[in-house]
Amino acid sequence: MSEEKKLKVSGMSCGNCAKSVTRAVETVDGVEEVTVNLATGEVTYHTVKPVDEKAVKDNIAKIGFGVEE
Repeated sequence: MSEEKKLKVSGMSCGNCAKSVTRAVETVDGVEEVTVNLATGEVTYHTVKPVDEKAVKDNIAKIGFGVEE
């Protein structure tokens, strides 16, 4: 059961930002695939089991980016 989720992330401006956010989201248990769109500020990730969305948002915030609700 794979589910697609999207977040709007602010503060990303380059490829290194995208890589950092990708790594932060991938470290959450259950996250399988992460795609970052710098142009829209959107992060899409797929889950293979229920995922703690707060953990995803917290990991992004810990590295200095904002997550819009």
